[in-house]
Amino acid sequence: MKLKDISARMDPELAEVLKAVPTGETGAFDLSDLEGTRAGVRAMAESIAATLPDEPTVTAHEIRAPRAEGPDVPLLLLRPQNAPGPLPVLLWFHGGGQVIGYAAQDAAWLKPLSAALGCAVASVDYRLAPETPAPRAAEDGYTAYRWISDNATELGLDPTRVGLAGQSGGAGIAAASALLIRDHGAATPLFQLLMYPMLDDRNTTDSSHEITDIGIWDRATNILAWQAILGDRAGGEDVTPYCAPSRATDLAGLPPTFIGVGELDVFRDENLDYAARLRAHGVPVELHLYPGAYHAFDLFAPQSQLAVSFHHALNDYFVRHFTKSPTTATAE
Repeated sequence: MKLKDISARMDPELAEVLKAVPTGETGAFDLSDLEGTRAGVRAMAESIAATLPDEPTVTAHEIRAPRAEGPDVPLLLLRPQNAPGPLPVLLWFHGGGQVIGYAAQDAAWLKPLSAALGCAVASVDYRLAPETPAPRAAEDGYTAYRWISDNATELGLDPTRVGLAGQSGGAGIAAASALLIRDHGAATPLFQLLMYPMLDDRNTTDSSHEITDIGIWDRATNILAWQAILGDRAGGEDVTPYCAPSRATDLAGLPPTFIGVGELDVFRDENLDYAARLRAHGVPVELHLYPGAYHAFDLFAPQSQLAVSFHHALNDYFVRHFTKSPTTATAE
């Protein structure tokens, strides 16, 4: 769908913000110049952080989750100083299409979230494609989850209250990590909260064909990203659910799930399908579809009414699940 056709359906606040986004011929994320785009994203994240007040009650420490085979997994651990322990834990996976981004890029809003919820946040610095193809990023997520759970007591954390969450490509890694956790027989996470997750390498849904010229992670960018993640495997038969969670046929036994996505997001239909199939397999699902919203609308227009509503829903979900007893969460 061309931008001139989609503009009539776009939320007015989001449409106004989009006018100021420097998209250029290749969109906001130029994957043909990956190093330049990575540097630009880092500079933008640091610039945004510099304009926001720091949260002095939350400390940040870099730690590592070791493993016998393969490199350690770096984590940025945020911890509220004034919250009584043991603390619940949010295992966070940053966005960036699995090819861009770094663990600290979301610290500016994760710190206030940590303080407000009284929870620790462990942001996973998972390996990026194409240097490290899938499913290595999901394996990093699994390693981080197991290590946090196994060492929770020593860290002052609660091993029965560890939730997974992520944004865009990172939400796809969170979903793939949840599948690995289940299939390895580890303790089920408290929840998985997936913000407009990147789940399907095949690019065959209606929304994948509709959302083509917005300039913010539309069809062309998504195809390039999946080619970086999977190489020649993209769209083919040799793709496991740990690479692209939509490939999973059995979704039973996964944790309670939150999915939020915009109506004008290239991921809309793969997200709706995943939510429906989770529900069909007995997984509790909370689904939010935001009319007139494009991909990552809450990042580009954080003060918009839709973004504020979205973040209220996120925070409410975190509160409800972190305050459940393990027995209640298991029985849900």
